[in-house]
Amino acid sequence: MARVTRSYICQSCGAETRQFFGRCPSCGSWNALVEQAAPAADTRRRRPVPTPGAATVPAAARRSEPIQAVGERPLQRLCSGYGELDRVLGGGLVPGSLVLLGGDPGIGKSTLLLQSAQAMAGRHSVLYVSAEESAQQVKLRWRRLAEQQPAAPPPATAPIDRPVPGPGLQLLSETDLELVLQELEALRPAVAVIDSIQALHDADLGSAPGSVAQVRECAAALARIAKRQDTALLLVGHVTKEGMLAGPKVLEHLVDAVLTFEGDRFASHRLLRAVKNRFGATHELGVFEMRGQGLAEVLNPSELFLGGDAPSAGTATIVACEGTRPLVVELQALVSTTSYASPRRTATGIGTNRLHQILAVLEKHLGLPLSRFDCYLAVAGGLEVEEPAADLGVAAAVVASYRDLTLPPGTVLIGELGLGGQLRPVAQLELRLQEAARLKARRAVVPKGSGLSKGVAGLEIFECSTVAEAMVRALGAGASIHERDP
Repeated sequence: MARVTRSYICQSCGAETRQFFGRCPSCGSWNALVEQAAPAADTRRRRPVPTPGAATVPAAARRSEPIQAVGERPLQRLCSGYGELDRVLGGGLVPGSLVLLGGDPGIGKSTLLLQSAQAMAGRHSVLYVSAEESAQQVKLRWRRLAEQQPAAPPPATAPIDRPVPGPGLQLLSETDLELVLQELEALRPAVAVIDSIQALHDADLGSAPGSVAQVRECAAALARIAKRQDTALLLVGHVTKEGMLAGPKVLEHLVDAVLTFEGDRFASHRLLRAVKNRFGATHELGVFEMRGQGLAEVLNPSELFLGGDAPSAGTATIVACEGTRPLVVELQALVSTTSYASPRRTATGIGTNRLHQILAVLEKHLGLPLSRFDCYLAVAGGLEVEEPAADLGVAAAVVASYRDLTLPPGTVLIGELGLGGQLRPVAQLELRLQEAARLKARRAVVPKGSGLSKGVAGLEIFECSTVAEAMVRALGAGASIHERDP
């Protein structure tokens, strides 16, 4: 019998060591090494090494072929039942692909996939594997979603078109990987949902469910059967307290797409993003709203991220782009006299370092003593805006709060702010302006030299080259350079 040795596996990166450390030598994670029993003998098949003077072993038959001779197959995607989910996936589910969906507990991952499976079951065979809940618990949620479906949805949003679930929706409550593989082999569904990959258990491994070895081997076995029988596989993954997908990084390399489902627990809307996608872009955004009848698509997300109709001091409107989708977003700034030796800087939805840079530019080129004032900035609706096209809107909101001014209604600001106080052009400007005009905007302040081929109907466009010129255009003469004593 092979002698059993002890090894320690890092739960963050999958590194293996024979000695226990409080900190992983590979990735630096603390308290991540877990003891695991492993056979000492290496049972892997090795290629025999030829001895000198022995007869030459004939080479095996060649299996490769010229790339021109590889047959092509038309890519026919499967509609998931959600237009927003199809947008993020790049047009739908690809047969034989693996999609990993992660998100915080209670964010709605299981609800999203159950409703999507329910919609796809009217056209395809779907297997829903529940490894965390019993079949009765899933049936209760399925019944609640079916009973609370509204008769007439509001005009702003439209819930998924849920057909009556047919015999194509199968439910399996099982944690044993071997039984799940047997069910996939016997049923051969077009789509399979595994909820969740951390709850599956391979009996051939001695480690506990959710460990690095279990997650890696279960995902690899599911990937092999999905590729072999062209089953689109949707995997639910847990996240750590830092918000990262739990398990080894090899799990993200095994799958074809990694989606994150995020949102504020105090708000009803949810955002779906693609971190990795082998069959589409990774910058698309899907917007949902959690209701009593489940998740509903938000067809006009710009209205979700806009504030009230009454304008107030310190607010500005920008047009952010998430992939090919423009979003009209409201920014809110508050500049107040500081009570501390160093002023406070707080930003929600925009990077704090970016806010510091914009405040330094305004103080340098507009002469505003912002280093003696506290500054708070927030993006309405809880959206994360990372692109630099929001710089001009942030600057206008800060200056408007500092001067106690109100921007004229229907004004949008688009532009990147350079360290020299100049405005830089941004991408997809014409698409942004069309979205602003659709939402009844009347004025737009943009960088000069953006290369607009034509104007936008109903929208007055002001092209500016510096931030000082843009502030005068947006706020009027009240934004002129002069100091205010704290």
